[in-house]
Amino acid sequence: MYLNYERSKTMDVKLSERLGQLPPYLFADLRRKIAAARAEGVDVITLGIGDPDYPTPDPVIQELSRAALDASDPNRHRYGCDAPAPEFAKAIQSFYKRRWDVELGDDQVVCTMGSKDAIAKMGMAIMNPGDIGIIPEPGYPTYNISHVFAGARSHIIPLRPEKDWLFDFDEVPGEVAEKAKILWLNYPNNPTCANATIEFFEKAVAFGRLHNILIAHDSAYSENTYDGYKAPSILQVPGADEVAVEFFSLSKAFNMTGWRVGCVVGNASAVKALSTVKDNIDNGTLRAVQFAAAKALDTAEDIIPPICEVYKRRRDLVVDTLNANGWSIEKPESTIYIWAPVPDEYDGDSGKYAADLLDKTGVVVTPGRGYGQTGEGYFRISLTYPDA
Repeated sequence: MYLNYERSKTMDVKLSERLGQLPPYLFADLRRKIAAARAEGVDVITLGIGDPDYPTPDPVIQELSRAALDASDPNRHRYGCDAPAPEFAKAIQSFYKRRWDVELGDDQVVCTMGSKDAIAKMGMAIMNPGDIGIIPEPGYPTYNISHVFAGARSHIIPLRPEKDWLFDFDEVPGEVAEKAKILWLNYPNNPTCANATIEFFEKAVAFGRLHNILIAHDSAYSENTYDGYKAPSILQVPGADEVAVEFFSLSKAFNMTGWRVGCVVGNASAVKALSTVKDNIDNGTLRAVQFAAAKALDTAEDIIPPICEVYKRRRDLVVDTLNANGWSIEKPESTIYIWAPVPDEYDGDSGKYAADLLDKTGVVVTPGRGYGQTGEGYFRISLTYPDA
């Protein structure tokens, strides 16, 4: 009888409650708007998504090619988790030692498919339904997404311009601090371009130790710095690896966004938990990509400065142009973004400003409200597009 049914409309799949808890993903919404405008014939100038326009440096591509073509390596095609390249993990350890004088044990490193993937999986690694995680706002949407997929809840702490967009640990209610499992930080900060000091990270480590909270530091932009500024690592704080992990990605610093490669380092039990989730969900990064990522880290001192010079030039171009047209913005010392207030006539409505900008000029910027309600009144420009 099952073969003789009358065909009707396509079945509506009943979605999980988790999906219903997710806000529209900021960049998916941006991509839809861009596609719709282009379909109408608009010559769209996209300044929204932080995806480098310059190619990955030649030495990294050459190493990828070498590893992919190496017929003497019988494991070159296999799952990255079954045939990992020890060179990548060692390159991470060497990079952290050279860059921050941080010693990482073998059990303190897990190779990941970039930061976003690892952030989403960390919630599943350490959180149970009903648990609380603390997130900053404005902030990267994936922190909250990590909690939602784990069935956990997010407690938001606003970042404030009058506090230089730094997380204020005193704003965490006592009952939240006693129940929370994880606290997310991100410096250099996306979207605000704010920077943190070692003294700030010392407070973070002390807070995590006092309340038995894992401090998760997203360090995706640590190498995108200018004017002599060098971003610290939370793991430079003595004892930080007892209460903290750091997420590092090669995406922005090495022009490797599509390669999906990075690492999480620090607290060994959290690293092991994330590794266990990965073992059960993904199969690791292609061996050739791991070799290429090791090459990038081993030659970081040569690769990164020219990339930063491009962004510094664009930073100056954008800020000088905005300031010549009514804004008053300081040049950020880090990240690949400009964070600016919307014009006064929009009464702080970043969505309306971004929509008008697209409709009237064909230019796309990211509305600040997409990073949380505290981001309202601002918009973000990405520097990952050609100077012209």
